[in-house]
Amino acid sequence: MYNHDLAGTRYSPLTQINTKNVGKLKQVWSFKLGAGGGEARPYPSEATPIVVNGIMYIPAAGRIVALEPETGKELWSYAVPEDKGAPSRRGVTYWPGDTNNPPRIIFTTSQHMMMALNAKTGKIDPGFGKEGEVDLTIPYNSAPTLYGNLLFVGANVGEIQVAGKHEPGDTRAYDVRTGAKVWEFHSIPRPGETGHETWQGSDWLDRTGANNWGFSMTVDTERGLLYSTYGSPASDFYGADRKGNDLFGNSVVAVDAKTGKMKWYFQAVHHDVWDFDLPPAPGLMDLTINGKKTPILAQTGKVGYMYILNRETGEPVFGVKETPVPQSKVPGEQLSPTQPIPLKPPPFGRMSYKPEDLVTAEDTTPEHAAACRDLVEKSGGMENFGPFTPYAYKKAGDPPHSAVVFPGAIGGTNWGGTASDPKLGYVFAFTNEYGSIGWITEQPEGSQVPFQQGSILGNPFLSKFWWARKDEKGRAMGASSWPCQKPPWGRLTAVNAATGEFAWQIRLGVTDELPANKRNTGRIGFSGPIVTAGGLVFIGATNDKRFRAIDSRTGDVLWETKLEYSAIAVPVTYRGKNGKQYVAVVEANGGAGVTDPDPPGNESLVVFALP
Repeated sequence: MYNHDLAGTRYSPLTQINTKNVGKLKQVWSFKLGAGGGEARPYPSEATPIVVNGIMYIPAAGRIVALEPETGKELWSYAVPEDKGAPSRRGVTYWPGDTNNPPRIIFTTSQHMMMALNAKTGKIDPGFGKEGEVDLTIPYNSAPTLYGNLLFVGANVGEIQVAGKHEPGDTRAYDVRTGAKVWEFHSIPRPGETGHETWQGSDWLDRTGANNWGFSMTVDTERGLLYSTYGSPASDFYGADRKGNDLFGNSVVAVDAKTGKMKWYFQAVHHDVWDFDLPPAPGLMDLTINGKKTPILAQTGKVGYMYILNRETGEPVFGVKETPVPQSKVPGEQLSPTQPIPLKPPPFGRMSYKPEDLVTAEDTTPEHAAACRDLVEKSGGMENFGPFTPYAYKKAGDPPHSAVVFPGAIGGTNWGGTASDPKLGYVFAFTNEYGSIGWITEQPEGSQVPFQQGSILGNPFLSKFWWARKDEKGRAMGASSWPCQKPPWGRLTAVNAATGEFAWQIRLGVTDELPANKRNTGRIGFSGPIVTAGGLVFIGATNDKRFRAIDSRTGDVLWETKLEYSAIAVPVTYRGKNGKQYVAVVEANGGAGVTDPDPPGNESLVVFALP
């Protein structure tokens, strides 16, 4: 399954490829995912294939395909009908079947369908739902998480509040045999439910957001607990119409996997107005801490911290301090006076900004430094007051007045999440060092929300990025869109979860356009790592078109290869029927300026093995 196991470790027991021989890895085959038609793809493939009983399954443009994992030979293909939408660009789920049902491949589509195929033939399995289909009503863009006979799905809903439109971000469970809904957990609690008291009056009513949009969930199988994570309530940059801490926004919630009944919750961000979602599922391990065996989970998110919790109780293992934070000047906005900042581990990267942090010609190039100075000047300066700095308030018609927020709305650990080595007790996370810039200002009468984010870059979406390189059309130049603070711009960190300290941290990614002595900048990107018993962390993620193997104990880069496009997907490793270990990752172009400015379309699965 995605994440390898229900504990979300991404830990492979395979050792054939190890620290001594990984430098000999060579590409052995590839498969073009863009072939086969299907509707236009709004974002590039972020798929992680799964390999079960000697067969690989992966979504490919408008199809689901089964491949021979040793060669890439296509075994079967199912073209999803256009009226069902495109299959998820993130992965599929395998169910082994039972005495009455064959093994199934289950996937979601862009038209909020969940569909089931016969895993052996690739044909629709009519025993699931209505002729192989279940209408989810609310879309979910990832592979369902399977536990026993239950499928868990989240919700990909809008993060702007629209009057009269209610799209809940709830977590839902379905019977994998029949497709019937079993339970639903309300991410915005209703009257009488725990957490409802954090909403004032009717602020909760018809509220969207607080969405479980991440790629997966994790399960403590010993305790029967499912862990769901949530983003910010809508609207994600404005909260004057939802005073309070807004549970279960920006929270990890443990529920009884069979019933959906809540056991505990931990909110990482109170009253979020920064888009500091918790996209990734937590990784679970059992560790000895202070001489006592402790069941922990490690939760990360865009906020840039790691929260190590006792997964049975939700209590922070190393403590969390409610710390006073800056307050907003937006009319009517009432931010939480404090935020829960973990005592350990330390933040992954930059959480504040000072003028001397602005990039210089010595750091990169004179042209880049000049463009960044120009951006600061045109933005009216860059105010920052430390962690949880609110966006500046700019009255309509006033000159620019900007804040810069770190780690930013695509910063910290995004959906790529973590990998965990239960033998080392290390948790590995890739983090972006990418700030967001801009202000909050009044919107024209009749707008969806009265205040919205904006910046000198021209539209609210671009406010998520603090860059200075654009092409003649004003688009971000993908791998050439360099952040405006001094490097590093991306890091890979190993956290010793038994102590709360960093075991090591490295810059991950290079800027090829710079001279050799400046090239080690780290890079931005998405996705995350896997880890193996062979002592290796495999990761793409960065937008420098590299795929790397790193010593899990030391952080030393032991192997890297340059791809045609960036690998913004979590890799997979598996053993073939021939006994060989393989490592595979999807490379793709496109990605909202994070990789390349061109529309997505060129996508391949590339596979490596020892000679």
